[in-house]
Amino acid sequence: MILGAAVLLSFADRSGWLLADRPDADRYHLVDAAVVRVIDGDTLEVDLPDHITGAETTRVRIIGIDCPEAARAGSSPRPADPFAREATALSRDLLSGGRVRLRLEPQGTRDAYGRLLAHVDLPDGTGLAERLLGEGLARREDRWNHSMLMRYRQLELAARRAGRGLWAEGP
Repeated sequence: MILGAAVLLSFADRSGWLLADRPDADRYHLVDAAVVRVIDGDTLEVDLPDHITGAETTRVRIIGIDCPEAARAGSSPRPADPFAREATALSRDLLSGGRVRLRLEPQGTRDAYGRLLAHVDLPDGTGLAERLLGEGLARREDRWNHSMLMRYRQLELAARRAGRGLWAEGP
């Protein structure tokens, strides 16, 4: 009996049933927004007020992928990872001045930095994450449970096999 309850609770937790963030879901799930700024390949800002931070815009981190990191200045500078510029450029090309649809997962709608975790759909209905993965400009990220895990694995594998982007043979 106790084992059954533990298994059920574990399943409910992994499925997001226990920790759903309704305020985020109510404000952002299946909502169209204008892109204000592309920060890097997997992070952008949209024109919706952020009810958590009080900012005029909401910073969105695309769930399920990880793009190469851009260069960082300041107290601990570091150069850009290979393909960071290409990932950012593709996101800018696809997003700048446009509108997107945000899709949230039922669990964990924010990351450790307070960014909204969402799938970002382009006006033609394709996902930005799918485009980045398909071009080899992102790796799948399994840190957060989400509904596209298998699809993202397939896209990354196809890019690897084709030698695109991050998976291209070096000199």
